[in-house]
Amino acid sequence: MSLDPGAGAKPGVGKKENVPKVIKAERTPKSGALLGEKGQKLPKGVLPGGTHEVGKINDRKRKHEDEEVTVAKKPRTTSTSSRAIEVANKVLKEHFGMSSFRLKQEQAITRLLDSNGGSAVVVFPTGGGKSLCYQVPALCFKEMDRLAGVRQQHAESGITLVVSPLIALMKDQVDALQRRNISAAVMDSTKTKEEYLQTVEAMRNGTLDILYCAPERLNNEGFVASMANVKGGVRLLAVDEAHCISEWGHSFRPDYLKIARFAREIEAEKVICLTATATPAVAKDVCRAFDIDEDGLFRTATYRPNLKLKARSYQTKKESWPQLEAFLRKYPGSTIIYVTTHKQAEDLAEQLRKRKFKADHFHAGMPTEEKMRIQDKFMASKDHIICATIAFGMGIDKADIRNVVHYDIPRSLEGYSQEIGRAGRDGLDSQCVVFLCAEDLHLRESFARGDLPSRKSVFGFIQSLFSHKANDGVIEVNSNALSKDFDIKPNTTGTLFAALELRFHLFRATTPKYTKYQYKALKSTNHDQTPAARALRAQARAAKVWTYVDVDAAAVQSRIDRAVLVTKLNEWQDNRHIELQPGGVMNVFRIVVDKWPPPPSEAERLTDALYKDLVLREQQELGRMEQVMNLITGKACFARVLASHFGDTLPDDAQECGSCTWCQTHDAVKSVARPKRAWDPKAFMAVLAATTDRDDARYLARIAFGIKSPRVTAAKLGNHPVFGSMGDHDFMVAECLNHGSLVGSQAAHFASRSVPSLMGRARGQANACSHTETTVEKKRCRQIC
Repeated sequence: MSLDPGAGAKPGVGKKENVPKVIKAERTPKSGALLGEKGQKLPKGVLPGGTHEVGKINDRKRKHEDEEVTVAKKPRTTSTSSRAIEVANKVLKEHFGMSSFRLKQEQAITRLLDSNGGSAVVVFPTGGGKSLCYQVPALCFKEMDRLAGVRQQHAESGITLVVSPLIALMKDQVDALQRRNISAAVMDSTKTKEEYLQTVEAMRNGTLDILYCAPERLNNEGFVASMANVKGGVRLLAVDEAHCISEWGHSFRPDYLKIARFAREIEAEKVICLTATATPAVAKDVCRAFDIDEDGLFRTATYRPNLKLKARSYQTKKESWPQLEAFLRKYPGSTIIYVTTHKQAEDLAEQLRKRKFKADHFHAGMPTEEKMRIQDKFMASKDHIICATIAFGMGIDKADIRNVVHYDIPRSLEGYSQEIGRAGRDGLDSQCVVFLCAEDLHLRESFARGDLPSRKSVFGFIQSLFSHKANDGVIEVNSNALSKDFDIKPNTTGTLFAALELRFHLFRATTPKYTKYQYKALKSTNHDQTPAARALRAQARAAKVWTYVDVDAAAVQSRIDRAVLVTKLNEWQDNRHIELQPGGVMNVFRIVVDKWPPPPSEAERLTDALYKDLVLREQQELGRMEQVMNLITGKACFARVLASHFGDTLPDDAQECGSCTWCQTHDAVKSVARPKRAWDPKAFMAVLAATTDRDDARYLARIAFGIKSPRVTAAKLGNHPVFGSMGDHDFMVAECLNHGSLVGSQAAHFASRSVPSLMGRARGQANACSHTETTVEKKRCRQIC
């Protein structure tokens, strides 16, 4: 989905504000409205220091950076770059105990520290030392300032801000830094008020070097304002997993698109984007987002000769299981086995334990304490096996992982590369094997097709959004309710919101709020007789364990500001009087168009644009699976094909690595496919009989194919016998036929039984099949329809 600000925007849908002057701001104590330096009200939808305009990270450097584009590619050595190299190496040795940098770490760090340098994009393989590329500069700034005779006051040295998608990984890195006596902190929702205030105080007095946060925090107006006004400024903004910025990357996250705008608003001096899995196209997207020229791109070779890439194919898991067992006995050592679902991880670990292997399972659905226990167990062992989903491995710094096994087909070449990169970091030979099984292909296709809603759902989503009335220029939206009402998965609703914000400029996301609060009493709060405390107790409804509070009702009845009541609940929790559990997140958007809601005609136009891009996104997800199949079953060196995908080659431009399955046998791995059954009218009738809701072709195709969705879950059809009963059919056939696109004997068969088309159209009317929305599947669709 093209979410590039300004791309595709048309008059009447949204407007881009043009506020060239950066405005510092403070918040009024009563209303919370943002005011500029001289008390002026900020333009609607604009936060301190920012606009919606795509531009340089720092306007003051615009002329200089434009001139730099024409400079020759040869790196320049300046007095500050020489000083930067010296300081960086000193920090590396004193704080991290290392004698020298690896790969292109020093080049990237020097660019960031050099006063004549710029921002950077770092594409290093998994385990390539990306974190040092921002941790070292973060500790160098104070010394560089001292040597330059600037920012002499301690509190003026600024901070390094790291945006990362994984809370657990951020906490691990902070713990590791603190063990090295480096001042670092995480800003997340698990912090107590006391911990939060300590972090704020450390930023204020200049003792905090590195602050981590999740990309979702950039929607918090207070956080954005505090970063824009932090003393000394944000010296470096580090964006981890930067490939998530690219809309067409393998792991797109809508909130990542807002980071470039955030960088401009807080006037970050430099930006470094880090990733292990960027193709040339994705790296170009990242550079474009932050206006980084190609001199700032640092990429190292992806090929690692100690990783032996192997693959085998089978029709069933029953065939592959003995081969997996034999492999694990032949190649002992620390092993990660990747599967797709939680149940697969649990079942496989149980099977291995029965065969006397030391094995545990790991997936995102497990309690945090249990995951930590298993991770620690794996780190300490030399022969432990972890059966895991892709939730395992991020941030695992274990040098002696001997084997990485994909017991299901990897989702993409990027994912495959990242996962095998966790093996053999000690340089010793390690086995990376894929067990390709026909039974897995249906599950992987289900995941690929799971995010695309019907056009009808997208249109309903837009109409519902437009029905929200603006109050003081703000609308409040329950995204979970929209997801359930229109059968759109949460990650897809996030993509739609991001497009409406960044591409069509309808609104801007601001600080979300909770609509529900419940607490478990640890001590009595009756001693607290403040107006806020009395208002909360008046609306409290006690159950057996939890007490439920309607904060909105309490605010109305008491005429006390809602924020004051929420602060009181947090105060009780900080004082250990209650255990608080907020819930029911409400998304809040500040309207930036002149007229809300837009005219009805815009709902149709926006739906067409958004749905077309979502269809294309699904086709790309299916294409990624095909790329993996082509690597495994193709007649070429695995390592060379993988390197080529990332714009790389083997050493000396070699055509073969000599150690993969193809190079050792020159026999292609047998391609497997789950045979598609001929259309089964009885199975189709059974799906129709299972539900009275026949208004959405995509919905019924999901039931038939076994793809869960909010509506399928709400209808409790996930465990119904018809769920997945047609998984051995062609998904496109199921959806096309459901659209009333029936031909020949099949059409006659259904017409004779008076089966209504799911779109309510009679046979012979115009085909509205979703597959005709893109050219990718038009040809195949015409063969069906």
